[in-house]
Parts: sequence; structure tokens; C-alpha cells
Amino acid sequence: MDDVQGKSTTSSSDCGNAATYPNIEPGVAPIKSEFLRCRPPPRTTTDSSAQATELQKDEPQQNNGSNRKRKRGQNKKRPLTTSIEKGKLLCPKLIADEVCEFGTSCRFLHDVDAFLQSKPPDLGDKCVIFDAYGKCPYGLACRYGSSHVNNKKNVIDEERLRASATKNCMSKEALSDLRKKKIQFPKADAYVKAISAMNDMKNDAAEGRSTIGTLTDEDLITIRPEEKKQINFSNKLFLAPLTTVGNLPFRRICKTFGADVTCSEMALCTNLLQGQQSEWALVKRHESEDLFGLQVCGAWPDTLARLSEYINDRVNVDFVDLNLGCPIDLVFHQGAGSALMGRANKLQQIVTGMSSILSVPLTVKLRTGILAKKSTAHKLIPQIREWGASLVTLHGRSREQRYTKLADWSYINECATAADPMPLIGNGDILSFEDYLEHMNNTNVAGVMIARGALIKPWLFTEIKERRHWDISANERFEFLRKYVNYGLEHWGSDSLGVEKTRRFLLEWLSFLHRYIPIGVLERVPQRINDRPPYYVGRNDLETMMSSTDCTDWVKLSEMLLGSVPTNFQFLPKHRANSYQ
Repeated sequence: MDDVQGKSTTSSSDCGNAATYPNIEPGVAPIKSEFLRCRPPPRTTTDSSAQATELQKDEPQQNNGSNRKRKRGQNKKRPLTTSIEKGKLLCPKLIADEVCEFGTSCRFLHDVDAFLQSKPPDLGDKCVIFDAYGKCPYGLACRYGSSHVNNKKNVIDEERLRASATKNCMSKEALSDLRKKKIQFPKADAYVKAISAMNDMKNDAAEGRSTIGTLTDEDLITIRPEEKKQINFSNKLFLAPLTTVGNLPFRRICKTFGADVTCSEMALCTNLLQGQQSEWALVKRHESEDLFGLQVCGAWPDTLARLSEYINDRVNVDFVDLNLGCPIDLVFHQGAGSALMGRANKLQQIVTGMSSILSVPLTVKLRTGILAKKSTAHKLIPQIREWGASLVTLHGRSREQRYTKLADWSYINECATAADPMPLIGNGDILSFEDYLEHMNNTNVAGVMIARGALIKPWLFTEIKERRHWDISANERFEFLRKYVNYGLEHWGSDSLGVEKTRRFLLEWLSFLHRYIPIGVLERVPQRINDRPPYYVGRNDLETMMSSTDCTDWVKLSEMLLGSVPTNFQFLPKHRANSYQ
């Protein structure tokens, strides 16, 4: 580890750097000539991470001007993550020192001696969960168990014993009640009934039949705006909801760097109402997240109204965010996400219902429109305001554009004017404090939301608040990777399953994090988010490794923190990272 950090990079062959890149092309990051190198030949390796490179076929960075077509979007046919057979895992009941009701028919292992003999060596002698809470729930299965296991018994430190810092942990009973449809939704049912009555009256009027009385918005609205929890969102730094990579450990990292507002990953409404444990895991909130929202995605007024009532009664959040921006085909074709921007009547019923039931603010995140050449957000936003939303976040691209064009901040400004007096938060292409100041000073937005910029350099929040460029060293960056791993072990578990889950999400993050170009390497600052660098080396071997586009190097970084990968380990990042133009 020390050798990697302290070693200067001098071994790469120089092939006339200045001559190779005499002029910087548009869209190419300006790298100082002393760091430019010719791309080395493909490495041949026999180590356990070789399969990662075999799977990685897309290298958008450092292609030296190649005209080959880059892959875009997601790697939808990724290999499944290798799982551990249940027969090799110690029974959870046994770990918790409880009686297993399945007895000899249990799918898990009950032979403690056999488990300990097959268990891989400990990864360290310090368990972050035990140190933080005085007890490690993974007991004998913990990969750092030497710090709290004595004579095959899990030790508890009574002096340090405290409750978990994670909130919104759903019990098995609560999830079971959702699956078995035991939960009553009186407010949502009344709202759905009112919608049905309104639709009947409209149909009767259209067909010339008389109706008894009129049903107005007063019959639908139960909570007035002044009765809702009030939040001042102005001038706050928002961390965007980020699918897969915007997990709780990553949000904790961003909080340490100065993010003001955090939000969960997008959770699907129907999955939540069906009591899916994996979906409810997205709702968990750390105690450090002092202003936290839950982002939900759905297509139907009735299900979203029921979910709003459930959240209102049982979930600890400061606001609920409705996703109108998700471009994923599966979500779009179900009528949810960005598809709702083209379903105004349905959207009105959804926003009105959710805002009338929730006692916390309802925010809405949307794009400029569905099609690249037909922006519709400026027409929709005033309606969303009238329907009861407290805030809108606008991503300055359409669904069709995804990330292939720069965000349109002039259009974001137009929409911010149309939204007034409702605050609008702008989102798109912020990677420096200059980007932040330019948009805050020259538009009418109330604040900014940071997405890819936070994934590439999470210390961006610090740079913005301190108005400076931070030439963060490779050692410092590695230390917050270590902190992320500790947060991951605390969140996903310190047993073998938790270790590999932490590794997987670390690698997903590294697929973005490697795009950061150190300030000392750049010819000019700041780095632009869509500029791709030519092939370069860092100021030491660790900096070079952290800027590598090779999955093998990411896996090696994970091994420096989490030990060797399992046999037959494979990794291909979810996102193909098509942001380099």
C-alpha cells in the first residue's frame, strides 16, 4: 500500500507527447505535456481480476481521437453477481443466538466448526460495526470477527452499545402486512373515489345527462399548503437521486463534504406497496442526513396516493420527490418517469392526490421534455405549481438526449421564471464552483442539484462552499474510498455477502470516479464535465491507477481495501459512461 502511494510514475514510455498533441481538439481535456503518454499495449494478466477486463469493452476515455463508435447507455446484459450458496452460509438464527424453527431442514449451515473451517481469513482486526455500536450483528460470520468473537461467542461491549444510526428500517411484520394487503388507506381511497366521481360527472355532462351538485377541488384537498411542513430550499446544495450509485454510504460521503440536501435512489411505487424488501432498503436514511427526501416513481394516481399515505404515517422523510425524469425504457413504457410529461391529465390527478395527502412538501423532478426538439417543461411547471407541488427540479436535457448534449441552462432559466413564486432547482453539468456561480448569478434558479459532478468529485460541495479548486491528492482520495468501504460494511454487512456487496457498489462508483482529472495534471482549470482526456499518467502510481479506464485497476483498488476477490469474480459497470464527447 505504502509502495503504491509513494512511488513516482516514471515507467511509462514517452513517445513524443508534445508532438502527439500539438493542439487540443474541441471536447478533449487539456493535459500538461509532461503527463501525456501513448496508450500502452493491452496487458496480459492471469490474476483474479482479469475477467473484469475481458468484460469491459467500452473505453470512452483516452481513445486518442479514434473514430470508432462508442457504446452508450447501460450494459444491460451484465453477468450476474456471483452469490454464495446458502448451504455454505451460517444460519442467521444461529448468528443471532436464536432457535431456528426449520431445524434440520434449514437451508443454511448449522455446523459452526465446519463453517469456521471453510470461512475465509479475516480481512482485518477492527470491525467498524462493533466499534460504532458495541455489537456486531454478523457475529461469527463477520470478516473482521477477531475483534469481537471469543471462544465461538459474539462479544457485546455494553459501554458502547447503542442503537443503529440508520432510520426507516422496515420490520418483517410491516413488509408482510403490505404483501398481504392488510394496510388500510382511508385518505387515498377517498381521493380515488372523488376522482371517479369527477370522471363520472364529466362523462355525464358530455352525454347530456344531469348531475347532482358539483365536485370541486375543495372536496379533494385535505391538507392546505400552510399546514404542510415548510422547508426553505433556496441556495442549498442538492445531491441528486442517483440510481445504483446514490446509495446511503455514498450520501454519507457527500454529507461530509458539505451536501445540504440528500435524496434516496428512485424507488418504484408498486414494489414498495408490494412490500419488497429490496425496494424498501432504498428508503433507509442515515442520521447525518438532516434534510432527506424519498424519490418515488409510479404511473397511477391510486397507487401513488396510497404510497403517500403510507409514507406520511410510517416513514421518516422531510419531503417526497416525484420522478418525472427517468428515461429508462422499461419505466417509460409503463407510463411512469418522463412518460408522465406527456400525460397531463393523469399527472394532475397524481400531483393533486399526493400533495393533498402528504404533510411534508411534494417536489417534482423533470426534464425539458420527452423529445429533444420539443421542450414542454415551461408549460407544465406552472400547472404543477397550481396542483400543489412545493418545488420543481429541472434537468436541462430531454429524455431523448440523455447525457449526449450539454444541459440547456437558458431554458432552465426560462422555466425558473415560469415557476415563480415556486422555487426551481437547476440540474446539469456542474463540475466546479465556477459552474455553480455562473448559473446562480445568471439565472433565476433557487439552487442547484449536482449529479454526475458529485460522482466524479464528491468534494465538489466543499469547493463550492469555499470557492476554491481543491488539488486533492491520490492519498486523500484513497482515504475517502476507505471511509466509503467502512460505511458500506456498516450498511450492507461485514459478513462475506456484505463485503462483496460493498465491493460491487465501490466498483460502480469507481466507474465514475476515475473520470476526475487532477488539477496538477490539467493545463487549465476547471475540468469540463464532457471533456475526455487523452491517455495520461498521474503524479504517482496511485493517481495513475485511480484515473485508469481499465476495470482491472478498479478491482485492484477494491482488493487494497476489501481483500482478494472471490474465485470466478466478474464485474462490468452498469453505466457505459457515454458522457465523453
